[in-house]
Amino acid sequence: MIGGGAAGMMAAGTAAERGLSVLLAEPNAKLGRKLRITGKGRCNLTNDTGVREIIAAVPRNPKFLYSALTAFPPPEVMAFFEGLGVPLKTERGRRVFPVSDNANDVADALVAWLRGSGVRVMNNRVQSVVTDENGAVSGVQTDKGVIPCEYVIVCTGGISYPKTGSTGDGYAMALAAGHRVVEPRASLVPLVSPDAFCPALAGFSPRNVTLTLWENDKNIFSEQGEMLFSHFGVTGPLVLSASAHIRDFEKNRYRLTIDFKPALTGEMLDARILRDFEKYKNRDLANALSDLAPRSMIPVLIDLSGIPADTKVHSVTRQQRMALIELFKAFPVRISGTRPIDEAIVTRGGVDVKQIDPRTMASKLRSGLYFAGEVLDVDAYTGGYNLQIAWSTGRCAGKAVGKD
Repeated sequence: MIGGGAAGMMAAGTAAERGLSVLLAEPNAKLGRKLRITGKGRCNLTNDTGVREIIAAVPRNPKFLYSALTAFPPPEVMAFFEGLGVPLKTERGRRVFPVSDNANDVADALVAWLRGSGVRVMNNRVQSVVTDENGAVSGVQTDKGVIPCEYVIVCTGGISYPKTGSTGDGYAMALAAGHRVVEPRASLVPLVSPDAFCPALAGFSPRNVTLTLWENDKNIFSEQGEMLFSHFGVTGPLVLSASAHIRDFEKNRYRLTIDFKPALTGEMLDARILRDFEKYKNRDLANALSDLAPRSMIPVLIDLSGIPADTKVHSVTRQQRMALIELFKAFPVRISGTRPIDEAIVTRGGVDVKQIDPRTMASKLRSGLYFAGEVLDVDAYTGGYNLQIAWSTGRCAGKAVGKD
């Protein structure tokens, strides 16, 4: 077993419980290092929903995951962890966390399970997978020599959070074994905007808004929730999920629009604005929007609308009102790129799943070689879905390894 993260620990413990002799190689002194910081240290370990809903939250290669998710769906994942002594709770968006709000409890429970299952842990970095003259797995090369083995499950993660040990080693191993690797890029990552109003709005966290991502003027993502303006652009749950749909900035143009009032139609919002204007009819426009927008946003709205800030409310024209309504319903944010991949939650890209058996996670090219977790070319939205993928694919590989 190569990699002591979520997928690696799940695969190792599952295989060991079947009576196999399992050696888990992890260069970090502590297992589950990335798992311990996920969900801001709280560990959103799954989403309490069905397989179809999980599949719908996977923008890349969702069908590949059907067998693994069906075999180990969220209810079974939750039962598994509660069986390890980790009480769980479900929060908004059906996100599942440990009752303690401590990711270490999840990781430590897995470590104790591995120990009780007889998994041996080796704190060394595996450099490559060794194969025999027939191309079948025969061992792994470490800095201390070759360790013979019949099967290898690669669970090295992607290249996000490189300080936790996710440095892309598994991609090199896959390439050496003849596998195709889809170029790794950042996913679930904050987005950079050249718009000057982003720094001005830094810290503003609108909730219950609808965020839409456009690729070359085509709507490719739209969802309601919360987000956050920052000095570099935008971030927050909605933005992170939207980023999973971005393919290539060199070939495509991307932009966002924000509906700050999704519960109101344009006509309803116009009626609301007219009521406010009647209430503040003798004030300047800059002082008449406080019931509709936070203080930091008002100068931005006025600037983008093109209406002079000292315009008296009673002299605002219908055309000018329509410009304000358009900003409330489709506030534009230009996007020029993503933040660095070391700020991404997960990696998009990885080992091409066309070369992996979805029922077993076994390589179709090399006998005895398996892949699970983030090293594969699958990723999902934020909300516990990516850890669910790790648990399901790791469990799948752990149950299948050695059966051939």
